[in-house]
Amino acid sequence: MASVLVVEDDQFVRSALIRHLADASHTVRSVGTALEALREVAHIRFDVVILDLGLPDLDGAEALKMLRGITDVPVIIATARDDETEIVRLLNDGADDYLTKPFSVEHLSARIAAVLRRSRLTTGDAASQTVLRVGGLTVDPLRRQAELDGVRLDLTRREFDLLAFLAGRPGVVVSRKELLTEVWHQSYGDDQTIDVHLSWLRRKLGETAARPRYLHTLRGVGVKLEPPVTEPAGTQPPGAEPAR
Repeated sequence: MASVLVVEDDQFVRSALIRHLADASHTVRSVGTALEALREVAHIRFDVVILDLGLPDLDGAEALKMLRGITDVPVIIATARDDETEIVRLLNDGADDYLTKPFSVEHLSARIAAVLRRSRLTTGDAASQTVLRVGGLTVDPLRRQAELDGVRLDLTRREFDLLAFLAGRPGVVVSRKELLTEVWHQSYGDDQTIDVHLSWLRRKLGETAARPRYLHTLRGVGVKLEPPVTEPAGTQPPGAEPAR
């Protein structure tokens, strides 16, 4: 049994979802606008949110971003839109799954069960981990906080998951397929999704792909996180002008 928030403005669809989820022994609350959804998750801890995109006060894509700013609750998008580009964008923005209307109740129930399994597995893994330290980087999986040289990093949920996964394997080259499986919980996907998140993470770590410090990409192999190499005193970066 799970605590589910249904965010759907169509009263017929909303009533059907509530009835079927309740029949499946879930505890269900429902709202018809994005602002109501934000108020609900700010005060109640849900196990999963079913989010429609066509809301009357705010587009569901914007609502998703606002939800991600205040909670890590798993979000399943349920909408009639089926544009692949938009689906990828929503998954990158923090959606955990995506269902295109119309869908069967059995299909929705299976997706909810899968999302909850992944969520509980991630929570269990995090609880068993100690604080991770790689060079000046500190990652606390339990508190979901990361610092670089004592300064708190402002990371999205997916950025934190990616950093924590790599920090738990310092110096180990991790393939993109493994990242998709372990961080995105997908058996397939677009490498561009990983590249974009690595780019955002590098920016927050104060580095670039051309001049990496912590994140190193091995073309065609994968990516690894390791502490920066400390240059011996008196050495200069390649291409630097000698002191005069």
